[in-house]
Amino acid sequence: MLGMLQLDGYELVDDPQGADFAVVNTCGFIEQARQESFAVIDEMLELKKQGNLRGVIVSGCLAERQREQLLEDRPQIDHLVGVFGREEVTKVADRLIGGLEEQRTVFKPAPIRPLPDTSRMRVTPRHFAYLKISEGCDRLCTFCAIPKMRGKHATKPMEEVIAEAKELAADGVRELVIVAQDTTYYGMDLYGEPRLAELLQKLEKVEGLDWIRLMYFYPMYVSDELIDVLAASKRIIPYLDMPLQHANNQMLKRMQRRVNREDTETLLTKLRERIPNLVLRTTFITGFPGETDEQFEEVVEFVQKHQFERLGVFTYSYEPDTPAAKLPDQISEEVMNSRRDRLMAVQQEIAFAWNDAQIGRQVDVLIDSAVEDEPDAWIGRSYAEAPDVDGVIYVTGLGLKPGALVRCEIVARQDYDLIAVACDEPR
Repeated sequence: MLGMLQLDGYELVDDPQGADFAVVNTCGFIEQARQESFAVIDEMLELKKQGNLRGVIVSGCLAERQREQLLEDRPQIDHLVGVFGREEVTKVADRLIGGLEEQRTVFKPAPIRPLPDTSRMRVTPRHFAYLKISEGCDRLCTFCAIPKMRGKHATKPMEEVIAEAKELAADGVRELVIVAQDTTYYGMDLYGEPRLAELLQKLEKVEGLDWIRLMYFYPMYVSDELIDVLAASKRIIPYLDMPLQHANNQMLKRMQRRVNREDTETLLTKLRERIPNLVLRTTFITGFPGETDEQFEEVVEFVQKHQFERLGVFTYSYEPDTPAAKLPDQISEEVMNSRRDRLMAVQQEIAFAWNDAQIGRQVDVLIDSAVEDEPDAWIGRSYAEAPDVDGVIYVTGLGLKPGALVRCEIVARQDYDLIAVACDEPR
């Protein structure tokens, strides 16, 4: 949307005060995300009320999910743009600027093929970018509303993905973060079989990329061929984000995850054995309807056994339009929070121990930004830290800048973060 607005002559400004309009791109996945979205919408509407902002456009998943309710609760919103109406954002902006009040909403059905993401105006630092390889999801997990908001899985054709990757690399991207609602399902609808391994082999040949990072790796469809590609690659870093959500088979069935503990453990063992220095990230849900103390303890034991380097825990979010909302034995918020805190405490010991084991090692660090008011101090990440969701590495060194890749020695741990000293020239 930013790219299209820029091509249409609009200029992005740092401060909404005095702007012609603000576009609030929302998330509607879980309650906490919705509350954050509502807070920003209300902040922009208050600016409009004060006369410091001309208009407010609301887009994204919350707009798609709540539609009429959102306008009924907040009639001061000028326009709603659904997930698949994003190509119309320039027309919406032109109508707002022109004072035309007809057609306040733009909603379109999910397309057969994902919308292209070329000509982007990126808000991430220049040296890394997210690349979406598919849209929507066929999983139908009972706790999740994504299929209702984003439709069925639709693969972005391989040639389009490669073209976008080349465009990003030419724009200075060194780290490409591959995302989708279901990464390993890539190609099933378009080619009749999963084709992620082939896509990754093509992406590895894109000149200019140093790191390719894989996120949202559903544990189904991870073939031996795919593991071989990951293990042999020089650009696909040994980092996998694989949300597992639970370890108890009964809970997995109630969640409709279509996997079981035994198969997952076999996969985890295979990945560890065949991909050197692998860092695994996962997420779990506590307090899913019907979860017993014993089933939760199974998750704790599972986490202790598999020693995930990175792990996030979410309490179950009650979503009225999902099957899980109708399940009996809903868990109290107090119990959900208590279980989350317990699991995070278990993971903290694992994460701190892993960080301690890194001291003395040398790793390549990608510099993201300078430490404010600290000369020759920088914030970066190694292959083991994904942007925004993991810890960081604080680096001291001369001649560094954002986007530089530099060899560093880890010298200390600071909770979830690491401290390092540059020991080579940046490249």
